[in-house]
Amino acid sequence: MAAFNLNTPFFNHRKVLSSIKIGTAPVVALPMLPQTLPDSTAFTINNTLSTRKPVDKKDIVNNTGGKFGKFGGKYVPETLITSLARLEAEFNLVLHDSEFQEELTTALRDYVGRETPLYFAQRLTNHYKNSEGEGPEIYLKREDLNHGGAHKINNAIAQAMIAKRMGRKSIVAATGAGQHGVATAAACAKLSLDCTIFMGATDMEKQASNVLLMKHLGAEVEAVDGTFKDASSEAIRAWVGNLETRYYLAGTAVGPHPCPSMVREFQSIIGKETRKQGMEKWGGRPDILVACIGSGSNALGLFHEFIKDEDVRLIGVEAAGFGLDSGKHAATLTRGDVGVYHGAMSYLLQDEEGQILGPHSIGVGLEYPGVGPEVSFLKETGRAEFHTATDEEAVAAYLRLCHLEGIFPALEASHALAFLEKLCPTLPNGTKVVVNISGHGDKDAAIVFQYQLDRLSD
Repeated sequence: MAAFNLNTPFFNHRKVLSSIKIGTAPVVALPMLPQTLPDSTAFTINNTLSTRKPVDKKDIVNNTGGKFGKFGGKYVPETLITSLARLEAEFNLVLHDSEFQEELTTALRDYVGRETPLYFAQRLTNHYKNSEGEGPEIYLKREDLNHGGAHKINNAIAQAMIAKRMGRKSIVAATGAGQHGVATAAACAKLSLDCTIFMGATDMEKQASNVLLMKHLGAEVEAVDGTFKDASSEAIRAWVGNLETRYYLAGTAVGPHPCPSMVREFQSIIGKETRKQGMEKWGGRPDILVACIGSGSNALGLFHEFIKDEDVRLIGVEAAGFGLDSGKHAATLTRGDVGVYHGAMSYLLQDEEGQILGPHSIGVGLEYPGVGPEVSFLKETGRAEFHTATDEEAVAAYLRLCHLEGIFPALEASHALAFLEKLCPTLPNGTKVVVNISGHGDKDAAIVFQYQLDRLSD
């Protein structure tokens, strides 16, 4: 037997061995971990076989205590349990508070600019027609047209409103590509809240224009050695250091409960609008939904409304970077294992010793070594399917949409667009495909240009 102690700050990581291979021996299944443990407790892995029980798909929608099957939970020190419980209680209140909901609806309409269009991409559709003039119809959910240029503002404005209700004066957040940072800084400026954004130093160089926007919006931007995962850890540390006055504004569907459920709830407006717009445009639901997968916020925002509609196919596209066998990718669901990181159980990129592997993607917002618990559960149950696209494929898709539709997609969303190359030839004529354009990619133009220069010099 092996034993390890889980009572470390929740920005640390522990691997959960769902399958341990010893030569050609059978796998070893891991019993369910408790959500919190007393200081003296060590968890033991017993080398006994067990059979995994099937999971009821209704649990994807109706989760209890932030658990999606075995995923999610609150793997945090006891000192944080009270703060998370207060946040969960406030979240549950605002869901049923008509005054808050009216205020949020007004902000989404008049400040964010919702609803965003469901755009029929005629030239992209024509591009994928076969020799007989048949093929799917491609629609783009234009989240790039939101204030700030991304879907991130949907969640940022709602959580900033919650923070103000709770009497918090200061917001801390982490950002990768800078879209969440800009959205959080904008929401804080609107609501007169202090704002500190943590961002990886390498990401700040790649997304210098977003850093400038955050500063113009009054935010303090703190550089952190590393990338988004390191910035997330620093933001959480800053929050833990002053729980009474600070609010940690999670931008993606990871972390301890209720953070993933909050982000998904406030992003689910994307799917709700898509259902309504589909009825208006062709009188029915989409056949296929496609979204990139980094940690899960934009994918869940599109998918969640349709999870119970099992005739709607859900496709997530991860970053394959230089290739799945290169060691430089961010394909967590494709190549990851189950573990605990940043306070929740999910799929993670980790080595045999349980050490986190550094992710890579040309789409900076996809460079995170984990994925949210709800997305992990969608994989576990088979309700959604997950594929990958390389840096090269994402750049080609970025340029394709620029040339054919005059739209700059974010490099993250370009991964979803790239998968259309493989998907469309397999689809019947007239299939309705919706791709979530999660952000505006004009600020990614320099990254694409540098990528092209690097390829020419190779």
